[in-house]
Amino acid sequence: MTLTGEENIFLIIFIVNLAASMLYLIYGVLFAAAAKTIKKNENAKLFQDNRRTYLLRFCVMVFCPVVGPLFFFTSHLFYLTFFRFSVDLEDVSFSKERVETQVRANEEQERNIIPVEEALAVNDKKSLRTAMMSIIRGETKGSLSSIAMALDADDSETAHYAASILSDKLNEFRMNVRKMYADFLNNHENTECGENLIDYMNEYLEQKIFTQLEQNGFVRMMEETANTLYEKDASVLTAKRYEYVCLRLLETEEFESTEKWCRRLAGQYPEELCTYTCRLKLYFMTKDRNAFFQTLNALKKTEIVIDNETLEMIRIFS
Repeated sequence: MTLTGEENIFLIIFIVNLAASMLYLIYGVLFAAAAKTIKKNENAKLFQDNRRTYLLRFCVMVFCPVVGPLFFFTSHLFYLTFFRFSVDLEDVSFSKERVETQVRANEEQERNIIPVEEALAVNDKKSLRTAMMSIIRGETKGSLSSIAMALDADDSETAHYAASILSDKLNEFRMNVRKMYADFLNNHENTECGENLIDYMNEYLEQKIFTQLEQNGFVRMMEETANTLYEKDASVLTAKRYEYVCLRLLETEEFESTEKWCRRLAGQYPEELCTYTCRLKLYFMTKDRNAFFQTLNALKKTEIVIDNETLEMIRIFS
C-alpha cells in the first residue's frame, strides 16, 4: 500500500510526537516525579499522584499532536515569566495572638453604671458596688483616684474592695519604681530606662493617691531622673515629659524647680502649647500677674493650636 505525501507527513509528525511524548513520560515518571517526592516527603501516594500527572499529560500530547505539547510549553513559559518568584512571607504572621476581635459594647450595662464619684455623692450602695466591680474587672491603673475616694464610703464592702485594690497597686508601683530607678542608676548610658521611668511614674503621680510626703519623694525622684537625662541627652525629653515634670513639681509647690524646667521646656520646644500652659499655671500659683499676662498675650500671638481648657482660660482673663 502506497502512502500519499500528506499521509507520510502526518505519519512522520505522529511518530516524532509519540517519541517526544514517550521521552517526556519516561523522564517525568523516573526522574522528575521521584525527585519532587523525595524533596517534599516520602509518601508513596504522593509519588503515585505525580506519576498520574505525567501520564495524563502524555495522553494529551499523543492525541493532540503539536497542539498539546505547544500548550504545555506555553503555559510553562508563562509560569516562568510571571510566577516563578516565591512569595516572601517573612513578615506575615498567622498567630491568633495578633488578631484583635472587635466586641460590641454592652450598652445596657454601660447605661446602668454611674461613676464612683456620683455614687458616693448620693450614697447609692448598689451603684457604688457595681461601679467598683466594673473597675476591678477592667484596667484599674487609670482609675486609682476614684478607687481612693471609695475608701471613705459608708458601705464597708465597697471600702474593703477599694483598700484591697489600692494596696496591691501601690505596692506594685513602689516595687517597680525601685527596680527601674536602680537599673537607671546602674546604667546611665541606657536612656530608655529613664524615659520609661518618667512615663510610668507620671501615670500614678498625676492621680495624687499617695500621702503628701510620699508624693514629694517620688516627684523628687522623677526630677532627678529627668535632670540626668537632660545632662546626658536632652533630646530624649519630649515636650510631654517636660510637662510631666513641671506639673508634678508645681503640685508639690517646688516653684523654683518648676521655673527651671519651664525655661528648659521653652528653650527646647518653644512652639509647643505646654510651653505656655506650664508657665501660666506657675505664674498663677505664684501670683505673678505681670508674667502671667505677658505669657498669655504671647500665646495669643502664636499660631499654636489651643485646647478647650486653655481657650477657656484665655476667655476668662482676656
